[in-house]
This record gives sequence, structure tokens and C-alpha cells, in this order.
Amino acid sequence: QVQLVESGGGLVQAGGSLRLCCAASGRTFSSYAMAWFRQAPGKAREFVAGISSSGARTIYADSVKGRFTISRDNAKNTVYLEMNSLKPEDTAVYRCAGDLVLGTRDNRYGYWGQGTQVTVSS
Repeated sequence: QVQLVESGGGLVQAGGSLRLCCAASGRTFSSYAMAWFRQAPGKAREFVAGISSSGARTIYADSVKGRFTISRDNAKNTVYLEMNSLKPEDTAVYRCAGDLVLGTRDNRYGYWGQGTQVTVSS
């Protein structure tokens, strides 16, 4: 069982940066691939970034490649999403997710956090 709690969201101007954190409970965190998804009002949930259990492999949506970086610290049971050069279209609720296999489809993930709001003003 893994419980996930996100933090770090907020309001930022376009071009600014934020770092999201996802703290996990449970001793098996290092066994899980982790990912970030986001959902804007009126839009479907979309994959943002994912990282393998060891951190050796990362994948990104094309829309954030080169601007966002996902990382993890298994000693701290935490996964991060560093977001730079933010755009108004990045505005969404961001949720972290975890499961045994890394992928881009949300139905692959069995554990989810509640989400944190990111708002980028123009």
C-alpha cells in the first residue's frame, strides 16, 4: 500500500518556475515507478512525466520536454517535478501516481495523490 501527498503548487507568472513534491508513505516506494499527470478544467487528464523505480529511466510528454524535469529520492520516499519556463497552458491540477510499471496511460497506475493546483498567469 502506498499513500501519496503532493505539495508545491501555487500561482506563478509565465516564465517562472515551481517545484512539485510528492511524498509517499510505505516501505515499498523504491519498487514503484512514479509519474505526474495533470488535468485542466474541461480537459482530459494527461500524462506529464514518469520515472522508473530506480530513477534510471524518465519519459516526458512532448509539451513539457526541455522545460520539466522529474526526479526521485528513494531515501526520502519523494518524487519531484521541477517546472521551468511555465506557460499559461500549464495551468492544471497536478497529481502524482505510482505503480509497478512505468507508462504514460493513467489506467496503469493504482495509487494516486489528491493533487496540487498550479496556476500560471500571463
